[in-house]
Amino acid sequence: MEITQKFKNSVRFFAGESLTKKASLNALTVALDYGARLLVGFVITPFMVLGLGQYFFGTWQVLNRMVSYISPSSGRPTQALKWTIARDQTSNDYVQKQQFVGSAIIVWIIFLPLMILLGGILVWQLPYWLKAAPEHFLPIRLCSGILVANLALTGLTHIPSSVLQGENLGYKRMGLTTSTVLLGGGLVWLALHLGMGIVGVAAAAMTTTVLTGTVFLLIVRRNTPWFKISFPPFRQTRKFFVLSSWFLGWNLVMKLMTASDVVILGFLKSVESVTDYTLLKYAPETLISLIALTNLGIAPGLGGIIGSGQLKKAANIRGEMLSITWLVTTALGASILVWNRTFLVLWVGPGHYVGPFAAFFITLVVTQFVVIRSDVGIIDLSLDLRSKVLLGLLSAAAAIVLASLLVGYFDLGVIGICIGLIMGRFVLSVGYPSIIGRLLGLSIFSQLRSSLRPALVTILLYLFATWIQSYMHLGDESGLLRWVYFVLGAGITAGVFLAAAFYSGLSGRQRKIITGRLRSVYSPESRQERT
Repeated sequence: MEITQKFKNSVRFFAGESLTKKASLNALTVALDYGARLLVGFVITPFMVLGLGQYFFGTWQVLNRMVSYISPSSGRPTQALKWTIARDQTSNDYVQKQQFVGSAIIVWIIFLPLMILLGGILVWQLPYWLKAAPEHFLPIRLCSGILVANLALTGLTHIPSSVLQGENLGYKRMGLTTSTVLLGGGLVWLALHLGMGIVGVAAAAMTTTVLTGTVFLLIVRRNTPWFKISFPPFRQTRKFFVLSSWFLGWNLVMKLMTASDVVILGFLKSVESVTDYTLLKYAPETLISLIALTNLGIAPGLGGIIGSGQLKKAANIRGEMLSITWLVTTALGASILVWNRTFLVLWVGPGHYVGPFAAFFITLVVTQFVVIRSDVGIIDLSLDLRSKVLLGLLSAAAAIVLASLLVGYFDLGVIGICIGLIMGRFVLSVGYPSIIGRLLGLSIFSQLRSSLRPALVTILLYLFATWIQSYMHLGDESGLLRWVYFVLGAGITAGVFLAAAFYSGLSGRQRKIITGRLRSVYSPESRQERT
């Protein structure tokens, strides 16, 4: 009798609630990996600031952004592979899936010469663009050369991870890839300890890429029996090439969105100003962006739902994702605004906080971007990327022009960067919900109307947090006791802001749905089924 009941519980787990369970496990896996990166960045960054110095730390930030600009030249076959498999994850045509893997490798080979050409130009010209002193030419070129090689290698090593995520099995890597992240942080520390400078840090990053790719290969071979490479027909390769090209365009958009701020500051202001800006942006970008990455980890699970035509169910899940994203993002953002100044003093010392208004606008920029990215994965599942990419290019161009004008002509510095980004990305704040509406049968006007209340609550909570931050600052001294006060204070304020956002920004129906979803994941029956 007991065996029969266990069998029934297993059937319920793998049938009725499997999508919720897998989504929860995928989200937890992403959170663990990102938490490891957060820990590594938290521990390593002060060593990098001290070991590289103000100039080379800012240079490292700019080099990473500049090299990322050529990443679209990889063709982005891994993204096309992931979302193609996600859309067809219920299919048993394993030969076709193996041909998808073969198509991804062929596309990577086709684009490789272009990446090498652009990378060579970038490596040679970067010292001149940065107006570097002659003695800095060699380390800058060596560092950027290693970063370009690492970029080319990443396109190949990400193929196993794309298959795993496309099959909605990303949680199978839980713990293993987290270990490689921690190991990568140890390699960076070792390079700094040995005095290898930015060249050693770049070499550590490349070593981590190889290790991560090897781990993913072992995991996917163990959990996806069909995984192997089959030579695809020309027609399928051509279709895959076209799809990869659109993902290439989207990757270019993402790089323009996420890297242009640092490049504009470095070119139009100074490399040193980049250091203060990136340190101030560290807390909101790392913590809040976790929400967007979690959504991307959950999104492949929607592939089977959309592919089977269950659009209403997909629309409801998307609504839940947006509500939870907004709720957690707003609570974290407000708490960060209260404590970011204290965090910077405890973390890297005084002198890097550039003001409450700059912190307010930086947090607003990150919040807007996270909400925008919540819809990106759903649009990818449609495999119709033309509108998404074209809107993204328009938005990125507008943001770069406006930010450059506000920084270079009006000399607004960090605040100018943020205002330019917010105004340019407003195109996506309206455009992407419109695309989602056409896909899932939702009115754009109903979406915008429902977003007014949360947007107003976010701004009011952020303004309140900016106002009280000066009263909560613990001073310009460090120490273990101050770290304890900081952690306790940040936890309490995050809880208070979470409650305030939950009851003021969400409707009664949304609150009921979210609490019901949490009960379905963390109920005792769910825990028993997992064991």
